[in-house]
Amino acid sequence: MGSDECKTSIIKIPDDCFFYPVGSFTVPKHYEDVLESVLIPHGLIIDRIERLARDIHESFGSDSMTILCVLKGGFQFCQDLMASITSLNRNTVSKSIQVGIDFIRLKSYENDESCGTVKILGIDSLEHLKGKDILVVEDIIDTGKTIEQLLKTLKTLEPNSIKVCSLLLKRTPASSGYRPDYLGFEIPNLFVSGYGGFDYNENFRDLNHICIMNEYGRNKFKK
Repeated sequence: MGSDECKTSIIKIPDDCFFYPVGSFTVPKHYEDVLESVLIPHGLIIDRIERLARDIHESFGSDSMTILCVLKGGFQFCQDLMASITSLNRNTVSKSIQVGIDFIRLKSYENDESCGTVKILGIDSLEHLKGKDILVVEDIIDTGKTIEQLLKTLKTLEPNSIKVCSLLLKRTPASSGYRPDYLGFEIPNLFVSGYGGFDYNENFRDLNHICIMNEYGRNKFKK
């Protein structure tokens, strides 16, 4: 599933874009020496999520939705996206979508490289998704192979529909060509950290911007 054309406009960050200096923003002191630059400031992330929520609310073809949050990376994004969708439910007269939520965990990274295999944890407890309309919420799509494997597995549960919303899509030569139904930002082929979900060996979950590490940071936090 997924779509050749996303159901929302996309912010495409070019390879030669301007990266914000870390000193122009507030970051935890324990990260000041390990960050090279800020790619997407927190305020822009939140504003973009609000627009994604509106696009989902307007185009989702059902009056109920089960959000399937991919942990750990998708947690912060999912929390903010769900808050925006439920706010629209309270404040939109013409349409309301009943929202439920479930969680799974995927494991495919160690350090900043894909380990080549994907482990899906929690999928055995999701039989109740049969006949449901699912919105998979991911933090980032890299090669696309992980999400494609997940979707293949989810189809065996016989849901009514599956759509995917990802905050980031990375431009990489290794891409399978997969594109989600809803997308926040398309970014260069860079390893990013921050905004709760984009970690580096469990570090940077307490950083609210999406940032790029420097070489010192990679060495400091490498397993």
